Amino acid sequence: MATVYVYADETGNLDYGSKAGASEYFGFGTAVFRDDHPAALWAGMSLRARLAGGEGERPGVGLPKGFHAVNDTPATRAAMFAEIVDQAPRFDFTYLLKRNARDYVRAAGEMRLYKMAWFLHFKYLATQVSVKGDTLIVVVATLGTKARQREAELALKDVCEQMGRKFVLCIWDASTSWGIQVADYGLWAGQRDLEGRTGTWFTDYVEPLTASSFTPWGRLES
Repeated sequence: MATVYVYADETGNLDYGSKAGASEYFGFGTAVFRDDHPAALWAGMSLRARLAGGEGERPGVGLPKGFHAVNDTPATRAAMFAEIVDQAPRFDFTYLLKRNARDYVRAAGEMRLYKMAWFLHFKYLATQVSVKGDTLIVVVATLGTKARQREAELALKDVCEQMGRKFVLCIWDASTSWGIQVADYGLWAGQRDLEGRTGTWFTDYVEPLTASSFTPWGRLES
């Protein structure tokens, strides 16, 4: 039986309010690597070291916490996306349009939304990347609260018991995991495309690797 590595990142916040900065969507993006992938991990570290040294007259980029798409420079993004294309992970995205949440979901509070996003994403993904008896290693960035960790574990347990999969949930700082940084980049580009923002990061690099982009609660009109 196979081991499937699923690196997950989240987007948006959980509240349903209209305060400044509140997101329209909450959801997940995942980057999947089947079986062990030491070459990908080594290439990620090598890229980080190469950028730290600089190229030509371009000064080095320290990247003390690794890659993070929203903060990185365009030059760093281009180098990172080029490496992602070479490694060719599978990307999947699930976005829940919060304004369309059912009343019973809203009434159950933020953690219900959180667990639902996990469940909807992984229920589909598990059937696409694994078979019964496989083990899913799910690596997700630090969840912030014990409540989030509990709901994530419950959602994964529900999915994996239904699908006949084993799972291991790893909650790691994003700076320690190349795979989480890959998922972050894919989700950053996918979110920009979903919201109709300018740029071609998604179409140039991520779309060819994207297996699904799921919006079960609809999407905003552009």
